[in-house]
Amino acid sequence: MARQPTDARPAGAPPVDGLDLIAAGEEHAALGAEIARHDALYYRNDAPEISDAEYDALRRRYEAIEARFPELRTAESLSEKVGAAPSDTFSKVRHAVPMLSLGNAFSDADVEDFVGRVRRFLGLADDAPLHVTAEPKIDGLSINLRYEQGELVSAATRGDGEEGEDVTANVRTIAGIPHGITADDMPAVFEVRGEIYMRHADFAALNERQQAAGRPVFANPRNAAAGSLRQKDPAITASRPLAFFAYAWGEAPVLPASTQMGVIDAFARWGLPVNPLTVVCDGAADLLAHYRDIEAQRATLGYDIDGVVYKVNDLAMQRRLGFVARSPRWAIAHKFPAERATTVLHDIDIQVGRTGALTPVAKLQPVTVGGVVVSNATLHNEDEIVRKDVRIGDTVAVQRAGDVIPQVVGVVLDKRPAGATPFVFPDHCPACGSHAVREINPRTGRQDVVRRCTGGLICPAQARQRLKHFVSRNAMDIDGLGEKQIDMLFDEDMVHSPADIFRLDGEAVKAAEFRRRQELSAKRNGDEADAGEGDRPAARKAKTAPEYKSVDKLLEAIDARRAPPLDRFLFALGVRHIGEATSRALARKYGSMAALLARIDEAIAGRPGLALHRLQAVEGVGPTSQQRLLQMAGEGGLPMEALRRAPAGSLKAAGLNKKAVDAMLAEYGDGEALYAALQEAAAHQPGPAWTEMAGLQDVGPVALDALLDFFSDEHSRAAVEDLLTQTTPKPLEIAAAASSSIAGKTLVFTGTLEHMTRSEAKATAVRLGARVASSVSRSTDLVVAGPGAGSKLAEAQKLGVAVMSEAEWLATLPPDFAGKGQV
Repeated sequence: MARQPTDARPAGAPPVDGLDLIAAGEEHAALGAEIARHDALYYRNDAPEISDAEYDALRRRYEAIEARFPELRTAESLSEKVGAAPSDTFSKVRHAVPMLSLGNAFSDADVEDFVGRVRRFLGLADDAPLHVTAEPKIDGLSINLRYEQGELVSAATRGDGEEGEDVTANVRTIAGIPHGITADDMPAVFEVRGEIYMRHADFAALNERQQAAGRPVFANPRNAAAGSLRQKDPAITASRPLAFFAYAWGEAPVLPASTQMGVIDAFARWGLPVNPLTVVCDGAADLLAHYRDIEAQRATLGYDIDGVVYKVNDLAMQRRLGFVARSPRWAIAHKFPAERATTVLHDIDIQVGRTGALTPVAKLQPVTVGGVVVSNATLHNEDEIVRKDVRIGDTVAVQRAGDVIPQVVGVVLDKRPAGATPFVFPDHCPACGSHAVREINPRTGRQDVVRRCTGGLICPAQARQRLKHFVSRNAMDIDGLGEKQIDMLFDEDMVHSPADIFRLDGEAVKAAEFRRRQELSAKRNGDEADAGEGDRPAARKAKTAPEYKSVDKLLEAIDARRAPPLDRFLFALGVRHIGEATSRALARKYGSMAALLARIDEAIAGRPGLALHRLQAVEGVGPTSQQRLLQMAGEGGLPMEALRRAPAGSLKAAGLNKKAVDAMLAEYGDGEALYAALQEAAAHQPGPAWTEMAGLQDVGPVALDALLDFFSDEHSRAAVEDLLTQTTPKPLEIAAAASSSIAGKTLVFTGTLEHMTRSEAKATAVRLGARVASSVSRSTDLVVAGPGAGSKLAEAQKLGVAVMSEAEWLATLPPDFAGKGQV
């Protein structure tokens, strides 16, 4: 991971080092929800709300929390995902090889770190050659072109990285993309990847035509390119001046070269447009020199770029380096600095999210920043507003990096209007009027950075957003029931809870849809008088009209989800911190909803006391020391009278080192308070059900406590019980084990590895479906031991765990164990 800049966290958030696991988990989930929303706005809707710089800051903060607390990084983490789910406008295409994203570098030090990490992973000496390609990072729309027998057979957008939109007919209209390739070295199957973009001159001409025709103009070249490619009518795409650069590949059983640059040269021979500014560099200094050269040319290129992409040139090295989360280890994007402008802040809107978070959004006087007209910016939370002293009417500095809406970076104080008063953040929800509070974490005593509505399910804003999550693709995945349909049904007072969806009456839905269309028609015609409720004959006609057959299909799709897999059902409930991986782990462990609810009730009864959570949050006091203190306190083995008089000496005698002793005294103060806290913690240790559930992989105490809070709430529990009268979740079908011999097993590496670095060995095991642990236990399946193996090998032999040498382990691997994927 690149070195974290000091300003990597969003304004108002505490440093990562100051967080405990509970607070980190809460912030991690909030950041995840915000990032996912912005991914959908950018990748799927072409309607971003924040700048690249602001988005990158959210990502860096999210990843910094996961680096500090690895247990928060699960399969549903956004660090494991790319983009957003494809829209429903086009049919979907499953990518044969995932379309991955890139990690980002923002400084020279980040680039040097990247080169250093590559060298360490591959075991290269500091003076060994390391060739890396450098290419301009085109600000456009990623595309995958599939050629079979030299013919273009399909084209798909990135989508969520796994599945994109089929835009084949539209792509065929782009002049720079060949429909056929006749080169001798063109493989029978080959997927070319690159970027569709629009040149500045073509963009200006297009906007002139739009304005002359009385149609809306585009904000920037990327949005124009994305909107042009996503037209239902290919003739409209054909009329738009789109261009293409090829720079990568997807499915490719045979490659025409052994280096990244060699494949790019092959693209050029095949008639595909490639960027002439792509070069091969040697080392960090050479990369940085080329970066500055490209940055100097940026304004004269005639198309938008937002950085330079570096890729290890040798493809064999790329295969060894593999991937981590959503990004390859062998590539990184070096972003350009942000651009700035000033404008007036007219208002601050408060939006309410699914979990009740109140998010302030700055409404700006439209301003052009680097050629892009922007009018909104997310202010994160009230601490950000106070820290920057942002007031309505202020002239503010706004910043963008890329093509999206900016962030407010400061106030121009000498332009502040007379009488401007500090913004008062609401303490009541604007949607339901309930109190909005900044929760105090009882375990840490810290105040949450986010203010939340306490209305829960009675809050219409939360209820609406929870319904949208419930029907979403990764949850119940009800085809035809998207955000617009949920809004219509909610506004029509037909759906307020998930169970209501399964009680929908088709005739009522058709009548509601008819009224909505009448209102839209009246609005377009400027005839508000005709936008009423609609008479009964018209409603009856609407119910039988052919265009309303979609409602019948919707009801069929809803019925098809009455027996959802248990993991999808759990994820769809929208419980904080309960993602897809956590839902899957719970479904696999307990099998049925009835069994899970019974275990949840047992865990609620056996929840640990707050005193124990406080002890667990003390930095430097690990699980072993905690258990020793609790056991001694509970059994009277710790000299409590001595602890009261000389706490430091007593803790040291109990086996704690100086750092742990200092941390304990800093947390509790004197020996009297420490004595009482240890007695309280020992008296309220967790029951077996809580311990079992918290110990499940992909669950943990943060997610478990959120789950128990949800099912302890009478309104949430009642909503789930109502939903269970309409649905019957079915046990999760466990997929057959992968062909790898280590898939699903837990491995530990120890000793010196001679054929690859430790990092490469771990990455290889993970790619083959294994879990890599740092210590040996009874759950360990295999220990790979090299020369110099010590206590881990001894522990494996003691527990009877299988042990292999590195050579024996390598012999069990598939012939081609490199991970797949291209950016």
